[in-house]
Amino acid sequence: MKKSKIKIMLLGSGELGKEFVISAQRLGLHLIAVDSYSGAPAMHVADEFEVIDMLNANELDRIVRKHQPSIIVPEIEAIRTEKLKEFESRGIQVVPTAKATHLTMNRDAIRDVAARELKLKTAKFLYAESYEELFAASKKIGFPNVVKPVMSSSGKGQSVARNEKDVLKSWDYAVAGMRGDKKKVIVEEFINFESEITLLTVKQKNGPTVFVDPIGHRQERGDYQESWMPARISPAQLKKAQRMARKVTDYLGGSGLFGVEFFLTKTEVYFSELSPRPHDTGMVTLASQNLSEFDLHVRAILGLPITEILYLGPTASAVILADRVSDAFEFTGIEKALQIKTSDVRIFGKPTTRTYRRMGVALARGKTTNEARKKAQQVASKVKIKYGD
Repeated sequence: MKKSKIKIMLLGSGELGKEFVISAQRLGLHLIAVDSYSGAPAMHVADEFEVIDMLNANELDRIVRKHQPSIIVPEIEAIRTEKLKEFESRGIQVVPTAKATHLTMNRDAIRDVAARELKLKTAKFLYAESYEELFAASKKIGFPNVVKPVMSSSGKGQSVARNEKDVLKSWDYAVAGMRGDKKKVIVEEFINFESEITLLTVKQKNGPTVFVDPIGHRQERGDYQESWMPARISPAQLKKAQRMARKVTDYLGGSGLFGVEFFLTKTEVYFSELSPRPHDTGMVTLASQNLSEFDLHVRAILGLPITEILYLGPTASAVILADRVSDAFEFTGIEKALQIKTSDVRIFGKPTTRTYRRMGVALARGKTTNEARKKAQQVASKVKIKYGD
């Protein structure tokens, strides 16, 4: 059988990457999954895989020369992004662009663009590169405040400093959760928001920007625990969010799906963060509609038409978490979980567990959003991790 001429190299091969690979292979593409450890989820379904340190420019160059991909799709933050500009100059498509990837891999860069260049409404913020700088910045911002590494993923290293005594703890936690080699944090004003949403924004090559219906989500420890559609948002707030999302994604350029996060108060909409790729809260789209966020990402990257997104009704997702470190484990209770109507379970296939590591996701639909959320949580609760060590 003749292989596709289009080769996609995926940099980062977690659960989001796995679903992306599946969507791309359905269209006959050839996938190379890359990550820093063997057995990453996307490697299970890709045509080929590589295990390298993606912060090592020489290693990145080596595998790109070896595989000669047509397209490079970054899926995590810890990548030597300067090298992506070089690949782009060689004629390789970097998704969405090398510039966009560089800016969004660092919270300081994208926040500066959003607040200072594009004048989007954000929480007040400052940066710090040491505990002493963080202490001074926290006093200026005021308490409580939120401290995050400028480079991390899935909320790692994020905490709330409620008073001066918490600052050292927040610094240490941020440093422990950092990715890459940039020892820098952002401290921002604590917004007393009513809810937070993800607005999946699809920039097409050959068509207008498309928005997926807003996704509501709940976080703990800075990491998503459940998400649902439809999210509660007023028409006026939705227009504000769409306007901001279009403004920032137009600035970044390229094509693909962006996960744009917002805080909602009673009347205001605050830009929070942006990922230039499918978002973890968007896993709910695996059950909510005809084209998941991964299908949309692939179509946008290739310039294929997105004619219509058909929604199937209120839908929710809930994470399945590990509670200890182990490389000997199995899942039980899936049969009981799937007895719940309109439900599904996705086990990611990660080779090891650790405390609070996301190992799978439960999906469910209901007559109302609340019913869908309750069902998804019920499904997740029935899936247990049995440890063998």
